[in-house]
Amino acid sequence: MTILVRPRALEDFKVREFQLLIDGRWVDGSGGAAIERKSPGHGVVVSRYQAATKADAERAIAAARRAFDTGTWSRMTGAERSNILLKAAELIAARSDELAYLDCIESGKPISQAKAELGGAVDIWRYAAALGRDLHGESYNTLGEGTLGVVLREAIGVVSIITPWNFPFLIVSQKLPFALAAGCTAVVKPSELTSGSTLVLGEILMEAGVPAGVVNIVTGTGAEVGAPMTVHPDVDMVSFTGSTLVGKLTMANAAQTLKKVSLELGGKNPQIVFPDAELDDFIDAAVFGAYFNAGECCNAGSRLIVHRDIADDVVARIAAHSAKVKVGDPLDPQTKVGAIITPEHLAKIDGCVRNAATGGANISHGGEPLELGMGQFMSPTILSAVQPDMAVAREEVFGPVLSVLTFETLDEAVRIANSIDYGLSAGVWSRDFDTCLTIGRQVRAGTIWMNTFMDGASELPFGGYKQSGLGRELGRHAVEDYTETKTLNMHLGRRKVVWTS
Repeated sequence: MTILVRPRALEDFKVREFQLLIDGRWVDGSGGAAIERKSPGHGVVVSRYQAATKADAERAIAAARRAFDTGTWSRMTGAERSNILLKAAELIAARSDELAYLDCIESGKPISQAKAELGGAVDIWRYAAALGRDLHGESYNTLGEGTLGVVLREAIGVVSIITPWNFPFLIVSQKLPFALAAGCTAVVKPSELTSGSTLVLGEILMEAGVPAGVVNIVTGTGAEVGAPMTVHPDVDMVSFTGSTLVGKLTMANAAQTLKKVSLELGGKNPQIVFPDAELDDFIDAAVFGAYFNAGECCNAGSRLIVHRDIADDVVARIAAHSAKVKVGDPLDPQTKVGAIITPEHLAKIDGCVRNAATGGANISHGGEPLELGMGQFMSPTILSAVQPDMAVAREEVFGPVLSVLTFETLDEAVRIANSIDYGLSAGVWSRDFDTCLTIGRQVRAGTIWMNTFMDGASELPFGGYKQSGLGRELGRHAVEDYTETKTLNMHLGRRKVVWTS
């Protein structure tokens, strides 16, 4: 394994101070407390946020409610909203280096990866802007001479958007622009670990011309800020990305007032590999799928299901490629695997590996934390001889850990793939298109990659089956998720049916 360590002087990092965005103004939290964020890759404080309270969340919700009810945004034409979102996209592009730097130092992801994510986010904002002009309803002129039916699509109202720490800017960009394109207003709560880029987004949106109160951003913990955002009666919808456990709590909270809920949750995503696969392509994709974003990715290809005839060769080749992965300073452009988000999470990953080894799995590569003299890092790890009933084969590790299982028949591969509670994504590798299509039809997951892994586009919907979530983000229907339908049943002329006669 190549380890990159570039020691940095403490004075290289300046602490950036942030406030809350409520009703178009930057304000301090009512509690007077602050949250300090240390860079997981460098061990120094880089950001300081307001620790918002329930009262702050309620102020933000009230602002979003007023903005929606007065129609300053929702009653604009689709073209007007689209033009503002396009301007926001250009401003995001102009500040992409700043936004990528914030995501890098707060999350520990490599700077080159953060910059690529910003490019993807810009494309999503442009795509959402285009969809906002295409939002339309239906008409029915087939109901008889005296009846005309029209189905309208209207913005659902106030949306609470709660995002995680692993893709701070990218995930808010998979939600907020589509809600805005539909005409909704929003209260956004980024993770308290990685709030910086979302707060800069608030600056960008105001500069782009989004009216006061349409987008409000509050920082703080889930218990103090997130929970009120999921239960408040003035919130019409909750869009949440995070763990399945917290997603279930979010859904239970939202059920108190029967809010619409969109959830993008956990995954334990398989890559199924047949003997006729193009193994050179697969090996690189397996390493990428397992270690991208240090494995802190709901879409990670963390579960390799490989045909028994090629299993030993595949594990050996993946181990050899894993040794080439560059681990270290997130700010070094050559780094592929950066830092783990917190010391506590690193300990959890390490514990999962230790438990798997105790339970009979083999550590074929890595398997331990790395002491680099700064931050917290985990070695890229391969666990072989993993059995389908082991915890490491069924539960998210959320770290750079690949579990290798084996199969003999296609039916067995499908059975192993479908045997867990998650169904976010999967991959299949074979030169036989019939094999790929059969796997694609039978594996229960929201996305199936065939002879590739973790590719994406703004046009393609993303979401999961089973306990990986509810609803879909991206794609041409994404704006519709933030709407309600209303039927206008119009009678023409005198009614011909008199009920009381």
